[in-house]
Amino acid sequence: MQIELLIIDDHPTQIDGYKSILSLNELNIAIQVTACHDCKEAYQVIANPLNKERFQLVFIDYSIPPFEEKQLFTGEDLALLVHKHFLNPKIAIITSHTEAIVLYNVLKRVNPEGLLVKSDIDGDELLDAFHKLTQEENYYSETVSKAKKTMLSKEELLDTTNRKIIELLAQGIKTKNLPEHLHLSQSAIEKRKATIKDALGIDKGTDEDILKALRLMGLL
Repeated sequence: MQIELLIIDDHPTQIDGYKSILSLNELNIAIQVTACHDCKEAYQVIANPLNKERFQLVFIDYSIPPFEEKQLFTGEDLALLVHKHFLNPKIAIITSHTEAIVLYNVLKRVNPEGLLVKSDIDGDELLDAFHKLTQEENYYSETVSKAKKTMLSKEELLDTTNRKIIELLAQGIKTKNLPEHLHLSQSAIEKRKATIKDALGIDKGTDEDILKALRLMGLL
């Protein structure tokens, strides 16, 4: 049996490592790898109609050089593009992010079959993920599974928009600039921030107080 695998990662040595490890799979699956090193290369492969049914599995690094012309800035954007152009692909996103909110956002927005945190995985874990993905099972590494469990308990508080506000604040975006990133007015953002503060038990606090409370809860 042979499958075609698309790997999108800006580190050639990392791609070589994945190829070497996955070639040792116990399912005796021969792997044909196509590699892309940035969003532009990936776009050219993904958007090519000839590749619609070519790849059975796609590994995508979350942090990847962008292709601004096509509004592709992260591996998350590429994963959504894969969903649009490929027929029934299995997608695994690999990331250095460990923040529960960031990981949960990826799960909600992309719903990949696999999500792995780099600090979780070694050769054995990568092979385990490969085995499960090729057997029609989802695979989330330990940090992702914990993040999912934690965030599900907070989902009513931290709905999609509130999570996005928090994520932008954590990136250093000032409240006055949030309307540039969200389809919300300044007053609507302030109301949402007040709801977040109430839920976190913050009376009168700053953006940093919100982030500090979330860090203490293990969400950031």
